[in-house]
Amino acid sequence: MNCFHMGMHRLAFLLLAAGLGVAVPANAGPPLICHAISIGSATSLPWTGDGRGWSGDASYDVNHLVRDTLAILDSNPGVLVRMETLRRATIYARRDPRVAKELLTRLYSRASRADITGKPDPLAWFDAGYLVECYKEWMGQNLPHMTDGLPLDPNPAAGLDGYAWVEKAIGLRGQDAEMEFAAALITLEGSPANHRVHVERALAGAKTDALLAGNLASHFIGEKGETMAEMLVKVTSAKN
Repeated sequence: MNCFHMGMHRLAFLLLAAGLGVAVPANAGPPLICHAISIGSATSLPWTGDGRGWSGDASYDVNHLVRDTLAILDSNPGVLVRMETLRRATIYARRDPRVAKELLTRLYSRASRADITGKPDPLAWFDAGYLVECYKEWMGQNLPHMTDGLPLDPNPAAGLDGYAWVEKAIGLRGQDAEMEFAAALITLEGSPANHRVHVERALAGAKTDALLAGNLASHFIGEKGETMAEMLVKVTSAKN
Protein backbone atom coordinates (compact mmCIF):
# COMPACT_ATOMS: atom_id res chain seq x y z
CA MET A 1 0.00 0.00 0.00
CA ASN A 2 1.49 3.40 -0.97
CA CYS A 3 1.71 6.45 1.28
CA PHE A 4 -1.36 7.99 -0.38
CA HIS A 5 -3.67 5.13 0.63
CA MET A 6 -2.05 4.70 4.03
CA GLY A 7 -2.56 8.35 4.79
CA MET A 8 -6.16 8.80 3.73
CA HIS A 9 -7.81 7.66 6.97
CA ARG A 10 -5.30 9.75 8.90
CA LEU A 11 -6.07 12.79 6.76
CA ALA A 12 -9.79 12.34 7.38
CA PHE A 13 -9.12 12.42 11.11
CA LEU A 14 -6.92 15.49 10.76
CA LEU A 15 -9.61 17.35 8.84
CA LEU A 16 -11.95 16.69 11.76
CA ALA A 17 -9.25 17.68 14.24
CA ALA A 18 -8.62 20.97 12.44
CA GLY A 19 -12.31 21.80 12.68
CA LEU A 20 -12.76 20.76 16.32
CA GLY A 21 -9.48 22.02 17.73
CA VAL A 22 -8.12 18.59 18.71
CA ALA A 23 -4.45 18.78 19.70
CA VAL A 24 -1.89 16.61 17.92
CA PRO A 25 1.82 16.49 18.89
CA ALA A 26 4.08 18.96 17.07
CA ASN A 27 7.79 19.58 16.45
CA ALA A 28 9.68 22.84 16.05
CA GLY A 29 12.06 23.90 13.31
CA PRO A 30 12.14 26.00 10.13
CA PRO A 31 9.81 23.87 7.99
CA LEU A 32 10.50 25.47 4.61
CA ILE A 33 14.18 24.57 4.95
CA CYS A 34 14.44 21.61 7.32
CA HIS A 35 11.85 19.41 5.64
CA ALA A 36 12.44 18.18 2.09
CA ILE A 37 9.40 18.01 -0.17
CA SER A 38 8.87 14.71 -1.96
CA ILE A 39 8.64 15.30 -5.72
CA GLY A 40 8.55 11.74 -7.04
CA SER A 41 10.57 11.32 -10.22
CA ALA A 42 10.52 15.04 -11.11
CA THR A 43 13.72 16.98 -11.69
CA SER A 44 15.04 19.58 -9.27
CA LEU A 45 18.43 21.06 -8.45
CA PRO A 46 21.30 18.59 -7.89
CA TRP A 47 21.38 17.12 -4.39
CA THR A 48 23.10 14.35 -2.49
CA GLY A 49 21.46 11.33 -0.92
CA ASP A 50 17.67 11.22 -0.80
CA GLY A 51 17.24 15.00 -0.98
CA ARG A 52 16.85 15.57 2.75
CA GLY A 53 18.89 17.89 4.89
CA TRP A 54 20.40 21.28 4.19
CA SER A 55 23.92 20.51 2.97
CA GLY A 56 23.21 20.02 -0.73
CA ASP A 57 25.87 18.83 -3.15
CA ALA A 58 29.30 20.16 -2.18
CA SER A 59 30.45 20.00 -5.81
CA TYR A 60 27.58 22.11 -7.15
CA ASP A 61 28.75 25.36 -8.79
CA VAL A 62 26.58 28.06 -7.24
CA ASN A 63 27.40 30.33 -10.18
CA HIS A 64 24.93 28.23 -12.16
CA LEU A 65 22.18 28.54 -9.56
CA VAL A 66 20.10 31.32 -11.13
CA ARG A 67 20.22 29.73 -14.58
CA ASP A 68 19.45 26.24 -13.28
CA THR A 69 16.64 27.36 -10.99
CA LEU A 70 14.91 29.40 -13.68
CA ALA A 71 15.22 26.51 -16.15
CA ILE A 72 13.38 24.22 -13.75
CA LEU A 73 10.70 26.76 -12.83
CA ASP A 74 10.13 27.73 -16.46
CA SER A 75 9.60 24.08 -17.42
CA ASN A 76 6.15 24.37 -15.78
CA PRO A 77 6.53 21.83 -12.95
CA GLY A 78 3.96 21.33 -10.21
CA VAL A 79 3.89 23.46 -7.08
CA LEU A 80 5.55 20.81 -4.91
CA VAL A 81 8.50 20.67 -7.31
CA ARG A 82 8.73 24.46 -7.11
CA MET A 83 8.75 24.31 -3.32
CA GLU A 84 11.57 21.77 -3.20
CA THR A 85 13.55 23.55 -5.91
CA LEU A 86 13.30 26.88 -4.08
CA ARG A 87 14.25 25.17 -0.80
CA ARG A 88 17.41 23.80 -2.40
CA ALA A 89 18.10 27.08 -4.17
CA THR A 90 17.94 28.94 -0.86
CA ILE A 91 20.43 26.58 0.74
CA TYR A 92 22.83 26.96 -2.17
CA ALA A 93 22.31 30.73 -2.35
CA ARG A 94 23.65 31.17 1.16
CA ARG A 95 27.08 30.35 -0.24
CA ASP A 96 27.17 33.59 -2.23
CA PRO A 97 25.19 36.74 -1.29
CA ARG A 98 25.52 38.07 -4.82
CA VAL A 99 23.83 34.99 -6.24
CA ALA A 100 21.16 35.11 -3.53
CA LYS A 101 20.24 38.67 -4.44
CA GLU A 102 20.30 37.97 -8.18
CA LEU A 103 17.95 35.00 -7.85
CA LEU A 104 15.44 36.98 -5.83
CA THR A 105 15.64 39.92 -8.23
CA ARG A 106 15.10 37.69 -11.26
CA LEU A 107 12.08 35.96 -9.76
CA TYR A 108 10.47 39.25 -8.72
CA SER A 109 11.14 40.79 -12.15
CA ARG A 110 9.66 37.71 -13.81
CA ALA A 111 6.41 38.12 -11.88
CA SER A 112 6.29 41.90 -12.30
CA ARG A 113 6.78 41.74 -16.07
CA ALA A 114 3.81 39.42 -16.40
CA ASP A 115 1.64 41.93 -14.53
CA ILE A 116 2.79 44.73 -16.84
CA THR A 117 1.71 42.74 -19.90
CA GLY A 118 -1.77 42.39 -18.41
CA LYS A 119 -1.39 38.64 -17.94
CA PRO A 120 -0.51 38.09 -14.26
CA ASP A 121 1.27 34.77 -13.70
CA PRO A 122 0.25 33.07 -10.44
CA LEU A 123 3.15 30.62 -10.58
CA ALA A 124 5.66 33.44 -11.00
CA TRP A 125 4.25 35.24 -7.96
CA PHE A 126 4.27 31.99 -6.02
CA ASP A 127 7.93 31.41 -6.86
CA ALA A 128 8.95 34.90 -5.79
CA GLY A 129 6.89 34.79 -2.59
CA TYR A 130 8.00 31.32 -1.55
CA LEU A 131 11.67 32.22 -2.12
CA VAL A 132 11.26 35.29 0.10
CA GLU A 133 9.87 33.15 2.91
CA CYS A 134 12.63 30.56 2.45
CA TYR A 135 15.22 33.33 2.67
CA LYS A 136 13.65 34.57 5.89
CA GLU A 137 14.15 31.13 7.45
CA TRP A 138 17.72 30.62 6.24
CA MET A 139 19.50 33.89 5.48
CA GLY A 140 21.01 35.77 8.41
CA GLN A 141 19.95 33.04 10.85
CA ASN A 142 22.25 31.40 13.38
CA LEU A 143 20.12 28.60 14.78
CA PRO A 144 21.86 25.76 16.67
CA HIS A 145 21.10 23.11 14.05
CA MET A 146 22.38 25.23 11.16
CA THR A 147 26.00 24.08 11.11
CA ASP A 148 27.11 25.02 7.61
CA GLY A 149 29.68 27.46 9.03
CA LEU A 150 28.92 30.11 6.42
CA PRO A 151 28.96 33.82 7.29
CA LEU A 152 25.65 35.46 8.13
CA ASP A 153 25.25 37.94 5.29
CA PRO A 154 22.33 40.40 5.18
CA ASN A 155 19.08 38.88 4.01
CA PRO A 156 18.16 40.25 0.54
CA ALA A 157 14.51 39.53 1.33
CA ALA A 158 14.45 41.64 4.49
CA GLY A 159 11.33 43.79 4.61
CA LEU A 160 9.52 41.85 1.87
CA ASP A 161 6.22 40.06 2.42
CA GLY A 162 6.48 36.77 0.55
CA TYR A 163 3.27 35.49 2.05
CA ALA A 164 1.34 38.34 0.42
CA TRP A 165 2.73 37.27 -2.95
CA VAL A 166 1.77 33.64 -2.30
CA GLU A 167 -1.73 34.80 -1.38
CA LYS A 168 -1.84 36.77 -4.62
CA ALA A 169 -0.82 33.62 -6.50
CA ILE A 170 -3.61 31.63 -4.86
CA GLY A 171 -6.11 34.35 -5.74
CA LEU A 172 -5.00 34.36 -9.37
CA ARG A 173 -4.82 30.59 -9.74
CA GLY A 174 -7.97 29.61 -7.90
CA GLN A 175 -8.21 26.34 -6.02
CA ASP A 176 -4.76 24.81 -5.61
CA ALA A 177 -4.22 22.53 -2.61
CA GLU A 178 -0.45 22.46 -3.09
CA MET A 179 -0.25 26.24 -2.87
CA GLU A 180 -2.46 26.05 0.22
CA PHE A 181 0.04 23.58 1.72
CA ALA A 182 2.85 26.04 1.05
CA ALA A 183 0.85 28.88 2.60
CA ALA A 184 0.08 26.72 5.64
CA LEU A 185 3.80 26.16 6.20
CA ILE A 186 4.54 29.87 5.80
CA THR A 187 1.86 30.85 8.33
CA LEU A 188 2.89 28.43 11.08
CA GLU A 189 3.74 31.50 13.16
CA GLY A 190 1.43 33.93 11.39
CA SER A 191 -2.26 34.75 11.44
CA PRO A 192 -4.23 31.94 13.19
CA ALA A 193 -7.28 32.48 10.99
CA ASN A 194 -5.32 32.43 7.74
CA HIS A 195 -3.27 29.44 8.83
CA ARG A 196 -6.36 27.40 9.68
CA VAL A 197 -7.96 28.10 6.29
CA HIS A 198 -4.81 27.06 4.43
CA VAL A 199 -4.50 23.85 6.47
CA GLU A 200 -8.11 22.84 5.89
CA ARG A 201 -7.87 23.50 2.14
CA ALA A 202 -4.59 21.58 1.84
CA LEU A 203 -5.94 18.57 3.72
CA ALA A 204 -9.16 18.57 1.70
CA GLY A 205 -7.29 18.83 -1.60
CA ALA A 206 -4.99 15.97 -0.66
CA LYS A 207 -7.92 13.58 -1.13
CA THR A 208 -7.40 13.84 -4.88
CA ASP A 209 -3.67 14.67 -4.98
CA ALA A 210 -1.56 11.59 -4.24
CA LEU A 211 1.77 13.41 -4.11
CA LEU A 212 0.43 16.06 -1.74
CA ALA A 213 -1.15 13.36 0.43
CA GLY A 214 2.19 11.59 0.59
CA ASN A 215 3.92 14.79 1.68
CA LEU A 216 1.32 15.47 4.36
CA ALA A 217 1.69 11.90 5.62
CA SER A 218 5.50 12.11 5.70
CA HIS A 219 7.27 12.69 9.00
CA PHE A 220 8.71 16.09 9.77
CA ILE A 221 12.53 15.83 9.60
CA GLY A 222 13.04 12.08 9.49
CA GLU A 223 11.02 8.94 9.95
CA LYS A 224 9.89 9.37 13.55
CA GLY A 225 7.55 11.68 15.39
CA GLU A 226 4.66 13.61 13.92
CA THR A 227 3.70 13.92 10.28
CA MET A 228 3.54 17.18 8.41
CA ALA A 229 -0.25 17.13 8.58
CA GLU A 230 -0.16 16.53 12.34
CA MET A 231 2.24 19.42 12.81
CA LEU A 232 0.02 21.78 10.81
CA VAL A 233 -3.13 20.74 12.65
CA LYS A 234 -1.43 20.98 16.05
CA VAL A 235 -0.39 24.56 15.36
CA THR A 236 -3.90 25.32 14.13
CA SER A 237 -5.39 23.90 17.33
CA ALA A 238 -2.93 25.72 19.58
CA LYS A 239 -3.85 29.05 17.97
CA ASN A 240 -7.58 28.63 18.58
